[in-house]
Amino acid sequence: MTDFDPEQFEDKYANYFPQLQKAYQQAFEAMNDRYDSELVHAIDQQVLNESEPFYDEDRGFYVELPEDPADRLTAVIVDEEKLSVVLEEYVDRLETELHDIFGVER
Repeated sequence: MTDFDPEQFEDKYANYFPQLQKAYQQAFEAMNDRYDSELVHAIDQQVLNESEPFYDEDRGFYVELPEDPADRLTAVIVDEEKLSVVLEEYVDRLETELHDIFGVER
């Protein structure tokens, strides 16, 4: 667990890059164990690579996705309903990993 300073998270890539990498990696591994690896990899590389984690004292950690995530996904063919379910779970898992790594309760 890392000592977390919300003000330093504003410059997260300079101050918390290793922790962010770990959260994304652990979320990827958890999702890869549950779902088709091609789909999980495509979401990771084509959607989450452009996502942005934020911290707010009221909401805790949350992840903003790029606009139109379904349109970004070109590496696999998947119906929008399945993508929506998997992506929602993936983002939830990522937010959970961020809370765990930084020791911040949800």
